[in-house]
Amino acid sequence: MVNRSACFLLTGLLVAGGLQASGAAANEAALQQAIESRSAEQRARDSVRHPAETLTFFQVEPGMTVAEVLPGKGWYTVILANYLGADGTLYGVNYSDRMWPLFPNATDEWIAERKKVTGEFPAMVAGFTDNGIKTGSFTINQVSPDIAGTVDRVLIIRGLHNLNRFEDQAGTLSQALAAIRSMLKPDGLVGVVQHRTAGSDNSSGTDGSSGYLVQAQVISAFENAGFDLVASSEINANPLDKPGATDIVWRLPPSLSTSKDDPELRAKMEAIGESDRMTLLFRKTP
Repeated sequence: MVNRSACFLLTGLLVAGGLQASGAAANEAALQQAIESRSAEQRARDSVRHPAETLTFFQVEPGMTVAEVLPGKGWYTVILANYLGADGTLYGVNYSDRMWPLFPNATDEWIAERKKVTGEFPAMVAGFTDNGIKTGSFTINQVSPDIAGTVDRVLIIRGLHNLNRFEDQAGTLSQALAAIRSMLKPDGLVGVVQHRTAGSDNSSGTDGSSGYLVQAQVISAFENAGFDLVASSEINANPLDKPGATDIVWRLPPSLSTSKDDPELRAKMEAIGESDRMTLLFRKTP
């Protein structure tokens, strides 16, 4: 005799599995379209920054609410804005205003420019897409009660080192992680891409001032702030980058800041490529 209940259950599972596979394929296609629709200049670094693999690893999907910490000129923003779509929301989160004067050699004009960037984020997104995505911007220390508990993903891509750099002086990292935790949904995730060094001594340029951080220290900071490590990936690893105690990350492409007038050194830095980077995914603990 045919067990109709079992048949119905099996059919339901097959249908659900098919829908899940179909949804994943649709998301992959939408992500590829968002990546490939950019300009040639924007796509030039895809082979070393791996945006498709990175955003897939971070489990970002269309329609989500995503907060991008320190979006800069929008290298990832343009992808996210087009990928999240009309049902999505994208926030640009800048460092707190009080952090900018802590940078050595910061001038009043430079500080003013950095602060102004916060309010310019929605206009930048509008320049990337007209798909109707909802946008907003705020500083890391000013999470609105309306935003608290509503964010699916927070992405910190090459922006963690400066928060760590001033932690001892002003508590910038611990305060930022607390703010990030407050904006996330109960099952929210944080995706981190960060320049990585194997060093372990803060006096050897691993406090963030050189752009590099130690992976174990990053994981420990997140765990102490109420996050669990979900997974790590070598998507953005570069074994050719082995920084010494005095090496800064900006010696490498695309900055090449230490070889502007030295073609031989510049060639050596270009041969190394962009920095070795950790790629980590954290979940907000209950």
